[in-house]
Amino acid sequence: MSLYSVVVPVYNSEHTLHELYERVSKVFDETLHEEFEMILVDDGSKDHSYEVMEELHDKDNRVKIIQQARNFGQHPALLCGFKYVKGDFIITMDDDLQHPPEEIPKLVKVMNERDDVDVIIAKYEGRQHNIIRRMGTWVSVYATSKMLKKPRDLEITSFRLIRRFIVDAIVKMDVHLPQIGNLLVQTSNRIINVSVHHDARKYGKSGYSFKRLAKDLIYDITTNSAFPLIVVRDLGITSFIISVVLALFYLFRYFVYGVSVEGWTTLVLFMLAYNGVILLSIGIIGEYLMHILDEAKKMPNYVERRKKL
Repeated sequence: MSLYSVVVPVYNSEHTLHELYERVSKVFDETLHEEFEMILVDDGSKDHSYEVMEELHDKDNRVKIIQQARNFGQHPALLCGFKYVKGDFIITMDDDLQHPPEEIPKLVKVMNERDDVDVIIAKYEGRQHNIIRRMGTWVSVYATSKMLKKPRDLEITSFRLIRRFIVDAIVKMDVHLPQIGNLLVQTSNRIINVSVHHDARKYGKSGYSFKRLAKDLIYDITTNSAFPLIVVRDLGITSFIISVVLALFYLFRYFVYGVSVEGWTTLVLFMLAYNGVILLSIGIIGEYLMHILDEAKKMPNYVERRKKL
């Protein structure tokens, strides 16, 4: 019999936690007949989520709870939970009931059958996200496939089943603001998708706005790839070559045909365009320098306020 650690980042989920616990415990007690522990990490909730977590802990000592000092984000919350897992396998899932606990046996069945697989990531059937979230996911999948050289058909979601040694390796990594999906891809190439059902959100709305998705995408690109710097470099080389060719062309026209350079409007537009490229380049380089500064400062990814294990 194996022990499964279910790690759930919690943010403003006082209305879903009781149902989530009941459904997870029913799956393990009545369907899988396996031992489990549930690690709930309160990521700076503004409602009564932690009080509900305390009720669940008092009711069942298999429920371990941790409260962070502020909202650090989903991935640092997962990293915090990983620190305390005791299971042979680790399951990560959301707190909003869009990841049906009843789908866990599908992941477990494939993992038991496939000794060559280290990580199973759920692939949603009938994704219930809004159009902004779906577009953001598509762009993120495309970008990470380029940056991390992962298969294009491998979908990264937050519903996962992971072997313990992979989680142990991730915990040892000293990375500022880790992205768990990216770290999994960088740690193992034995990752597969398994299709599961995806439920609609019952309460509230997703915290992943367009602004948040764009910010996360920019962070992913500038921490895992030099692509923006390469683009800036190529723009610089191209603009230099164009300037040399134009200079030779205008000199040829002047000495052969006696035609001087005309077009102040064109000149101003070119200057504005190149100044924009220069400022963009400085901004991109600044983004990389900020990441280097963040890594050098060694700020904690999370701060635990209190816990009951």
